[in-house]
Amino acid sequence: MRKFDPWPVFFKREFNRNWPFLVGFAITGALITKMTANFTEEDRKNSRFVQRHNRYIRFRSIFFISFLKP
Repeated sequence: MRKFDPWPVFFKREFNRNWPFLVGFAITGALITKMTANFTEEDRKNSRFVQRHNRYIRFRSIFFISFLKP
């Protein structure tokens, strides 16, 4: 006798519940990627966000690099 496989039922039910989230996530990701793909290095340097967070990023990278040294 063949055993019942619950996975197809589970995936169909979960897809029916979660497809709006998946579609919204895909559209949002595509829009963000499209909007930020044409930034130049000069745009990034002049960005207020980058200037505000630059100190934290430098500190964090130095902190993690110190763990990599033998």
